[in-house]
Order: sequence, then structure tokens, then C-alpha cells
Amino acid sequence: MEIIVCVKQVPDTTEVKIDPQTNTLIRQGVPSIVNPFDKNALEEALQLKEKHGGRVTVISMGPPQAQEALKECLAMGADEAILMSDRAFGGADTLATSRTLAAGIKKIGNFDVIFCGKQAIDGDTAQVGPEIAEHLDIAQITYVSKLTIDGDTVRAEREHEEGYEVIETRLPVLLSVVKSINEPRYPSIKGRMKANRKEIPIWTADDAAVEPERIGLKGSPTQVRRIFTPQQRVQGEIIQEENAREAVTRLLTKLNQAKII
Repeated sequence: MEIIVCVKQVPDTTEVKIDPQTNTLIRQGVPSIVNPFDKNALEEALQLKEKHGGRVTVISMGPPQAQEALKECLAMGADEAILMSDRAFGGADTLATSRTLAAGIKKIGNFDVIFCGKQAIDGDTAQVGPEIAEHLDIAQITYVSKLTIDGDTVRAEREHEEGYEVIETRLPVLLSVVKSINEPRYPSIKGRMKANRKEIPIWTADDAAVEPERIGLKGSPTQVRRIFTPQQRVQGEIIQEENAREAVTRLLTKLNQAKII
């Protein structure tokens, strides 16, 4: 079974700050990590390989430093890794990004399953995976929380707000997974040593074979005009009294003074 996993290197959101003067993200000194949902996608791919055999290839679009994220994926057990990196890819929105990744997947060749995390924690759009499926003209199931594959039949439980749906389709398919599907494994020391020795090929815009006007900033119909930090809300007050009646009386008094009631 040929399995491809799309991953993204993202800034650690617990460390992200916004420059109040430029309204842009401060990336300098901010650590980068593998998008957590993509780790769930990779884990599911590795489990599928262990059950059915085959090969797992991870692919990412990003700057040269994204090789570190791919090396972590190799350390977890992926067989191959490919980085699509070129200045021409810069400024891409989800549509241009999906076009680039779809072109990379076509260059890889045959595949049975493509895994993605449900969304990236820096953009939170959940659009790239479904868009890749559209570019490749294959079936897709999003928000997968449970998966079984028997022959070329794919059966998945798909999470939504009111429960879950059971959906069945056939290979090839793109699946975006949620956190509850599994618990990603930790890379072994042997895996890290092997990953550090692995040479990761870098594919440029010429390798992608996509028209220049359809990738990067030129191929992006949406652009971020401004990023800002919401004003911090005023902290509330905890009312502590001897008993509930006194606490309620004090609360009502304060609400009345504030002209809320």
C-alpha cells in the first residue's frame, strides 16, 4: 500500500506573539513544531503500513528549515520525505498551497491513501486537505476518528457536532484525521539517528510543473491584510461572603451600581 502524509511545520502557538507596530507574527526566536494533527495523520499511516504493508512518504511545503519537521516524521517511522521549497511558493493561501502539494503528489506517482491532519494550528482553515482531493479528483473523508480498510473498501467514522457519521468509499482516498483517532508514537533513538543520516530531496517550482500564476502569492485569491491582538478583557471579581444570601445581596448591589440591572 502506497501512503502519502501531508505535514506542515508550524510555530508553537504557546510562544506566538504579534508585533503591535506591524501587526505581523513575531517568528524570530519562536520554536517550530510538527503540526500536532499531522502527527495523528502520520501515526494512522504507520499503523496502516504495519497492518497492510507498503510505504509511507511524507511531503511538506515550506522554507528549508521545514526539513527538521520532516526528519522528525522519518524518526517516527516514515520511509521517505520530500520538501517542496521555493521562493515562488511564498505568500500562498490555502488554494495555492493545495495546488503545489497536489503537484508534488502527482510527481511522487502512485498512491492509495493520502492522510492530512484535520487542520493546521496556525491557520485553522481545514481547507488544504479537501482542496488537494479536488485537484487530484479523488474521494475524501474529513474529520476521521476511526478507520478500517479492507481491500479497496474504506470505512470511516467522521466526527461532527452532533455525533458521528459512518462513511464508506473506495481507494484512492484522502482522509483528514482528528486528534482522537490515535496517540502518536515517540521517535526512537535509533529512528532519530537514521533520520539524521537521511537526505531529504527539495523540489522547487520547476519540479512542481504548475503554472507560475497558480502558485505562491500570484495564485492566491485570498490575502491577509491585517493581524491584531484582541484587547485584553478586564478581569472579573470573585465575591466571597459568609453565606450565599450575603453574596447574592452584594452581587445584586454591584450589578445595580453598574446599571446592568
